Amino acid sequence: MESVFTESRAGNAITPRWFTEMVKSQQRVIVTAGGSGIGRAIVDQFVDSGARVHICDVQPDLISEITEKNTMVTGTLADVGNPPDVEKLVSEAIAEMGGVDVLVNNAGIGGPRGAIEDISYEDWDRTINVNLNGMFYCIKNVAPHMKAQDSGCIINISTASAKVALPMRSPYVASKVGVLGLTHTVAREYGPFGIRCNSILPGLINNERGRGIVANQAKERSITTEEREAEFLEFISLKCWIDPSEVGDLAVFLASQAGRHITGQDIGMDGNVEWEI
Repeated sequence: MESVFTESRAGNAITPRWFTEMVKSQQRVIVTAGGSGIGRAIVDQFVDSGARVHICDVQPDLISEITEKNTMVTGTLADVGNPPDVEKLVSEAIAEMGGVDVLVNNAGIGGPRGAIEDISYEDWDRTINVNLNGMFYCIKNVAPHMKAQDSGCIINISTASAKVALPMRSPYVASKVGVLGLTHTVAREYGPFGIRCNSILPGLINNERGRGIVANQAKERSITTEEREAEFLEFISLKCWIDPSEVGDLAVFLASQAGRHITGQDIGMDGNVEWEI
């Protein structure tokens, strides 16, 4: 049997066979919160692999922007924390693409920062609802379709903070640790139906939001942005920021034939975050 890692050459370009096969397969992919940030990078990488992608977002202008630029992308205005919105999302995605092969649960919010005793019940509930319940709602609605075709790939976006915890961010970290438990359970429950489920744990993301977090925290502590960045990087083994496209590359790989036996795993795309302060 020929390996999915066998390289094919076209001129000076070298393309892994798994990527070539993926382009041929034209996967049907749902990406939540696909209009910006990591979600947009994931969408772009799947489109580059030949996939059709249906996104959701809570901002209609972001949906319009991406769908007008790329005929391979369609979209639904939806909040994953609202079950009827998720039902509409999956229904419209299947109507547009004829089915669903891959679900990327990317939608999430940062939630409040503060001591546990100062966090409101409403802020706690909202963070858990979007970050964890939303993934459950999406999986619940795509699972019957994936079971019917005896195949599927679910990718849940968690965070490197889930490995080390983070004071003053209890709703966010708790929700993202919950994502790992959900991932492991889905992998076991749906494995017999040919459905795989993994989580990706991104680290310090090099985009406007990631840079903004560092700058804001520096301002709060009356230190320079460079000093706060150095504090972050001190506890990352590779001393690196992560480009959003790297998360997209990993998602595409996990959904490919090369990842066909990878399930139930929590995979860091973080340069190995050792600790956070």
